[in-house]
Amino acid sequence: MSDPKNLQREPGQDEKARDGVVLPSLGVLGMLRWAWTQLTSMKTALFLLLLLAVAAVPGSLFPQRPANPAVVTQYLKDHPDYGPVLDALQMFDVYSSVWFSAVYLLLFISLIGCIIPRARAHWKAWRSKPPRTPARLSRLPVYGTLVVPAEKALDPEDAVREAAAVLARRGYRVDVRPAAEGGAEAAGSGAGSRGFPSVGAEKGYLKELGNLCFHTGLVGVLVSVAVGGLFGYSGQRTLVEGETFVNTLVGYDTFTPGTNFNSGWLEPYSLQLDKFEVRYDRESERQFGQPLDFTGYLTTKDGPDAEARQRILKVNDPVTIGGTSVYLVGNGYAPVVTVRGGDGSIAFQGPVPSIPTDAVYTSTVVIKAPDARPKQLGFVGFFLPTSVEGQDGVSYSADPDPLNVQLNLNSYVGDLGLDAGTPQNVYALDVGKLTQVNGRDKPAGGIVLGAGETYKLPDGQGSISFDGLKRFVALDIHHNPGQVGALVFALFSLAGLVVSLFLSRRRLWIRAGRHEDGRTMVEYGVLARGEDHGLDAEGRAVREALAEAWGTTGSPAAQSAGPAPAGAAPSSTTNTTQKDT
Repeated sequence: MSDPKNLQREPGQDEKARDGVVLPSLGVLGMLRWAWTQLTSMKTALFLLLLLAVAAVPGSLFPQRPANPAVVTQYLKDHPDYGPVLDALQMFDVYSSVWFSAVYLLLFISLIGCIIPRARAHWKAWRSKPPRTPARLSRLPVYGTLVVPAEKALDPEDAVREAAAVLARRGYRVDVRPAAEGGAEAAGSGAGSRGFPSVGAEKGYLKELGNLCFHTGLVGVLVSVAVGGLFGYSGQRTLVEGETFVNTLVGYDTFTPGTNFNSGWLEPYSLQLDKFEVRYDRESERQFGQPLDFTGYLTTKDGPDAEARQRILKVNDPVTIGGTSVYLVGNGYAPVVTVRGGDGSIAFQGPVPSIPTDAVYTSTVVIKAPDARPKQLGFVGFFLPTSVEGQDGVSYSADPDPLNVQLNLNSYVGDLGLDAGTPQNVYALDVGKLTQVNGRDKPAGGIVLGAGETYKLPDGQGSISFDGLKRFVALDIHHNPGQVGALVFALFSLAGLVVSLFLSRRRLWIRAGRHEDGRTMVEYGVLARGEDHGLDAEGRAVREALAEAWGTTGSPAAQSAGPAPAGAAPSSTTNTTQKDT
C-alpha cells in the first residue's frame, strides 16, 4: 500500500479511503500528458482532417476580403443585420482566421506527434532481431514439414544455414539460432530438453515505412500549402494586342496577395502581346466554325535591361517567367473606337475589350467617356464579328471570324458616377441616372457602325467612330512558391500509400532435427502481422524453394512419411498444413 501522505484525496473519497481504494489525482503534468496522447492519436488526426475540410466550406459560401474587398463591403451594406456578426466571426477572411489556423496547426502537430514515436519504434524494430522461434510451429496459420533423405547427409545445422540463405534471397531478414539456443527456447517453453537449430526470419518492414512516408508526405503537403498561402499571389490581366504588361501592382486588373506577401517581392518582368490567333474548323460540316487552337505570340523581358525573348502562349501550356506561371484563360475582340465630346475634343480613344456571349463571339460592349464635354457619354451594345441581318431585321453573328464586323450601340449622357471615386465594373454601365439618346425606341434610332464609320450623336452632343479591330486575351498569373513542394510531397505520400497497401508484414521460422533413421526432419511456420490473403501462397513458395535447394523435389524419400522433430505438435485443424506424406 502506498504511503497515505502521497495520495491526494478529493472531497467525498474518505469512505473509499477506508476501503483501501484511493485514486491519485491526475495533476497538471498528467493532464498535459493525457492531452498530448489524445492529440497525437491517429483518430484525432483523421477527425482534424475532416474538420479542416468542413472549416473551408464558408470560404466558398461568403465573399472573401483578400480576393475582392469591394464585394465584401457591398455584402455588409446589403445585410446590415447579420453582416457584422459574420465579419466578427471572420467569415470574410476564412483562410487567415484564428479558428481555421487553429485547426490547421492542430492537424500539423497531431500528424507530427503520430509520426515521430512510430518512426522511433519502427527504427528499433528494424534493427532488432526477428522474434524467438516458437516452441510449437504447428500452431501457426501456415505450417509444413519437409523430409530430407538420409543419403543427402544433410546436417540440421547446415540445413538451417541453407534455409537462411534461401529466405535471405526472398527478401527476409534472417537470424540463425544454433542448437543450444534452440534447446534453451524449447526447454523454456516446456517443449522438452532436447534442442534444435532454427532460423527466424521477418520481412515487410517497408509496409510500416510506407505508412510513415504517407503521413510524412501529408505533413509536407500541409507545409507546402501553407507556404503558398503565406507568400504566394495571383492576379488577372486583360491584354490587348500591342499592349504590354509590367509585373507591378498597378499592372493588374485584380490582385490577390498571400497573407504575408510583400509587394517588393514582385519580379520586374514584362510581357507584350504581339499577336493572337484563333484557328477554326473549316472542313467538318458538323463542327464548322468550332475553335481548334488558340495561340498568343508574346515578347517577354525578365527585367528592364534584359534581352527580349519570343514566347508562345497556349491553352494548358502556360508561360513561366519571373517565378510566375501565366495562363491563357479567355479571349475576345476589342473594337478600337474614338469618342468625341460636343466640343469636338477626343474624350476616349483606344480598344475596348468586349465579353463574348456565345460560340460565334457575339459580344457585349460598354464604353465610358467621363472626359466628354459638356456632358459625359456612355455607350452600351454588342459587337458582331460577322454581321448578318435576319428576317426580323435584327442582326446577328453567323461566324466567329471577323468577316463583316459591326457595332450596335445605345448612347447615354449624364453623370457616369466615376468622379465620386466609387469602384465600378468596367464591363457594366449603370443607366439609372443617365439620359438615353440613342436606341431602337428613340427617334434617332440605334447606332450601327461598320469598320471605319463614324456616327454623330443628336443635338451636337458628340460622335463615335469605329476605327478598327484587335483581339485581347485574359491572363491568369500565379506565383505559388509551395506548389513544387506540394507536388513532390503528394507523389511521395502516394508512393508510401501504395507500398503500405500492397506489401505484407510476415514472420517465418524454420527448425531442423535429425531422425533416428538418419533423415533430416524440417518444419516451418509462417505468420502474418494483420490480415494477409497471400500467406498460403508464401508458404508454398518457401516450401518449393527449400525443396529445390535440397534436391528433395519428387524423390521417393521426400514423399515418405516421417515424424516431425521432437517438440513439434501435431498439426492443428485450424491452420493450413503443407506436408510431404
